[in-house]
Amino acid sequence: MQRFDGRIAVVTGGGSGIGQATVVRLAAEGATVVAVDVEAAGLARTAELAAKEAAGLNEVTTTVGDVTDRDFAPSIVDAVVERHGRLDVLANVAGILRTGITHEASLDDWDRVLSVNLTGTYLCCRAAIPALLDSGGNIVNVSSTSGLAGHPWAAAYSASKGGVLALTRTIAVEYGQQGLRCNAVCPGSIDTPITQDFVFPEGVNTKLVRRMMALDRPRGPETVAAAIAFLASEDAAHVNGEHVRVDGATLS
Repeated sequence: MQRFDGRIAVVTGGGSGIGQATVVRLAAEGATVVAVDVEAAGLARTAELAAKEAAGLNEVTTTVGDVTDRDFAPSIVDAVVERHGRLDVLANVAGILRTGITHEASLDDWDRVLSVNLTGTYLCCRAAIPALLDSGGNIVNVSSTSGLAGHPWAAAYSASKGGVLALTRTIAVEYGQQGLRCNAVCPGSIDTPITQDFVFPEGVNTKLVRRMMALDRPRGPETVAAAIAFLASEDAAHVNGEHVRVDGATLS
């Protein structure tokens, strides 16, 4: 399928995991993609993978930057519109995880996680909305099953991802009548660098997370990228303000 022929997309967190898989998927379906990440090496790998998957037919460019920088998102949107004349899709994938017992976790970790996961998502949405209104485009935000049910030892992460869901619904309601859609995916049990970063605090009862494990098996980030591509495409033209769980089903 070439659902994104002639479409211009920006994907944050495009240097690894779900972001990387999303860049590859959108490019393979015809999109011109701008991949954003703080890691230049990861972006270079993404560009290689996308060129291979799309047979070099669709343009993938990369930009190193931090979504928490208030000036960064506007500069990206301005550059995309200046070069391509439009912006059709914003996929906010950039995110980080810090773990710790809630009452012992550092406020620095709390602030950093909220800054990247929630404020960074907001800043990108805020910058992109005018261009997306002009094109009749849409936003897909990456939340998490942790934002739906909570996750022990990941208070900041869960709070940030719950905030992403609330932001998603707010944008959908506020701008829906103007032709802008905003949806979210809630991954769970996905094998990505961020899940590999999860460290159990010493001495905790790890059985608390068993109900959050997939009834299916853990799968790769391409599983989530497929859901993002659906929500960003015209196949989801009548889907707005929704979240889609991509977690293989859990008991939580």
